[in-house]
Amino acid sequence: MTKYPDCPITCRPTVVEVDLGRLAGNVHAIARAVRRPIMGVVKANAYGHGLVPTAQALLACGVSQLGVAFLEEGIELRRAGITVPILVLGGLIGNQIGHFLDFELTIGASSPEKLRQIDQVAADTGRRAQVHLKIDTGMGRVGKRWDRADEFFEQAVTSEHCDVTGVFSHFADADAADKSFAAVQLDRFLRATSFFEREGLPTPTRHMANSGGVLQHPESWLDMVRPGILLYGIYPSPEVERTIAVEPVLSCKTRVVYFKVVDEGATVGYDMTWTAPRPTRVVTLPVGYGDGYSRALSNRGQVLIGGRRHDVIGRMSMDQCSVEIGDDSAYNGDEVVLIGAQGDERITVEDLAGWVGTIPYEILTMLNTRVPRQYVGDTLASGTA
Repeated sequence: MTKYPDCPITCRPTVVEVDLGRLAGNVHAIARAVRRPIMGVVKANAYGHGLVPTAQALLACGVSQLGVAFLEEGIELRRAGITVPILVLGGLIGNQIGHFLDFELTIGASSPEKLRQIDQVAADTGRRAQVHLKIDTGMGRVGKRWDRADEFFEQAVTSEHCDVTGVFSHFADADAADKSFAAVQLDRFLRATSFFEREGLPTPTRHMANSGGVLQHPESWLDMVRPGILLYGIYPSPEVERTIAVEPVLSCKTRVVYFKVVDEGATVGYDMTWTAPRPTRVVTLPVGYGDGYSRALSNRGQVLIGGRRHDVIGRMSMDQCSVEIGDDSAYNGDEVVLIGAQGDERITVEDLAGWVGTIPYEILTMLNTRVPRQYVGDTLASGTA
């Protein structure tokens, strides 16, 4: 029986490649700019980069805390042996609180009622809860309103079983060219959190700066920053100021699995949405919307083969798609780049977002776990912050 090496070519031709050296370079660039502790946001499978390996790499680069969206993400990190503070940024329901305490996760408390529940469960179980208080300064999702925060803070500092180690808010448009509303939000946050100084109390760690805040609102850096997509080398919007140079960390590649010549007038794919205008060459790729390569790329996307751009044709299938290569040549096993560089050409996450009509965040997080992650590079290669 033939033995094959356990590598992406033999196990799955489609792979997401994560460059840890570039990740380290991005972390160090941010750290040099802000000179503040960094909470690395790794929610949604680390923006598609792989939750646990990415978190471990960020910690190796000097990130001091991690932020996730949901309880189960925090539990996965704890079970992987990660011991640094992990803040769960999303909302919670009461029956989750015991699990937060079991896994020593920091709870984002968003209201007096939530805080009472946390304090009660901690009291009942004889433990202390680590809490960051969420203040709504204009995002309008969760959090105590900034102009009614005093009573929330008073309750928090008198809580018998909660250690309030942080207070935070979230920008609604920190990556916009118009900075006016971000300035309003920051002013509201500072006015609300002045409670602690007015009362002669230690101020918990204040954090508000997401990727947009890191790039163009230095006054929002406060005591800690919590970049997300910027860590991964993607700017949060086309109009944001690119004050820190970062490089994309993720690429996505597959391989040709079939080559054919299509006659003029023949159709390709479900619903016959593409018809060959002339005799042409077409290759099949083993990737589709079941992998997170969006169906909206049908007759719209492009890939790189042999260092040249070629069009995705026909309706995207769940597991396969077709690409017209015209008079060019391609062979079974040839590399195809869906995201990343090949030769002098590059297809970016922003390119895909434009073709699909969405934002880079969604492109990254759509790449699901059916696609294996392969880690290359070294977190030590780019030096230290």
